[in-house]
Amino acid sequence: MSLFQTLRFAFSGLAANKVRSALTMLGVLIGVAAVIVLLAVGNGSSQAVKDSIEKLGTNALTVSSGGGFGGSRSATATKPLTVDDARALADPASAPHIESVAPETTTSQTALYQGTSHTVSQVVGTYPAYFKASNSKVTKGDYFSDDDVLGARKVAVIGSTTATDVFGTADPVGRKMTLGGTPFTVVGVLATKGGTGFQDPDDVVVAPLPTVQNAFTGFGSLGQILVEAKSADATTQAQDEITTVLMGRHGIKDPTALDFRVSSQASLLTTQADTDKTFTVLLGAVAAISLLVGGIGITNIMLVTVTERTREIGIRKAIGAPRGVILGQFLAESTLLSLIGGGLGVAAGLIGSHFTIVGIKPVIIPESVVGAFAIAVAIGLFFGGYPANRAASLRPIEALRHE
Repeated sequence: MSLFQTLRFAFSGLAANKVRSALTMLGVLIGVAAVIVLLAVGNGSSQAVKDSIEKLGTNALTVSSGGGFGGSRSATATKPLTVDDARALADPASAPHIESVAPETTTSQTALYQGTSHTVSQVVGTYPAYFKASNSKVTKGDYFSDDDVLGARKVAVIGSTTATDVFGTADPVGRKMTLGGTPFTVVGVLATKGGTGFQDPDDVVVAPLPTVQNAFTGFGSLGQILVEAKSADATTQAQDEITTVLMGRHGIKDPTALDFRVSSQASLLTTQADTDKTFTVLLGAVAAISLLVGGIGITNIMLVTVTERTREIGIRKAIGAPRGVILGQFLAESTLLSLIGGGLGVAAGLIGSHFTIVGIKPVIIPESVVGAFAIAVAIGLFFGGYPANRAASLRPIEALRHE
């Protein structure tokens, strides 16, 4: 029997029980679509977190007070971070791999504008180097300058969330708002960063360090120091230089007793990537169960089909049909079930991946589309093998006696 004839008989067999065949294809469809969509969700989640971290600046290093885990330095001996520490880190002679340094002090204040009140979660006092180190770009207006810092001018660059919540649809640039009782002129609006977590990175007001210290925090210790390495490859050397400089300034001899911490966005990105890989694999494993269930469905349906068509098989064998023809026909039927179901599943998965799911925009992995379809076809061959072999092994005389 030719391949064309085998396929024709297979289509006729499937068409004889349309509802049953449709339900079996539906099982495969759901399995294939689940694999594609869930892997796309996992990949989309990973991409979203990666983009969020990269927006913070992959060259950025954050120096904060307090020792790392296992440190033995007492709280009374801990020295706070100061502006002088930041100046020391900006010295190219002692830290050649550092591009810029931005001391930071952070507080929270209420902003007022024409009767509108909004509590800003982050009011950051810093230097202009902060914007480049944190990869913060303006979409309206401009940054404040070094002259603004030296003159302690009451100017500010605000985040997109703050701009919307305080000024509504009005253009904030050039307008004055009252922040914690102090009037500030908005000189720029930052591009939206977005991100994950409980704190909105776009709800921020960035102003000159002396201005914030004078109005809110006082001229004491810093919250942290943001350091920009010369390149992503230079972050390790920059981190070593930070440690060496601050150990000298704080009089620390034992590197296990540091009173400060240095963290990098690059290390956070690596850790997050490993976590997201595990998450995506887990989603894929869960989705694969759907494919397995679809395969078991094919086995059950084909066993029922063999039982119903036992007399037909006996007649065909009695008139000389070889074992291979019977085996090929039922294998073709099971493969067609998975082939059509898999094709529809690919279409459903691609369509479903265009929608936002639980706040995540899925990103399709091309390999998952090809792999899911190939596995679906293989499942049809594998799970259809037992019923097909059972049909081919029937003895003609017993098949003809079957009621």
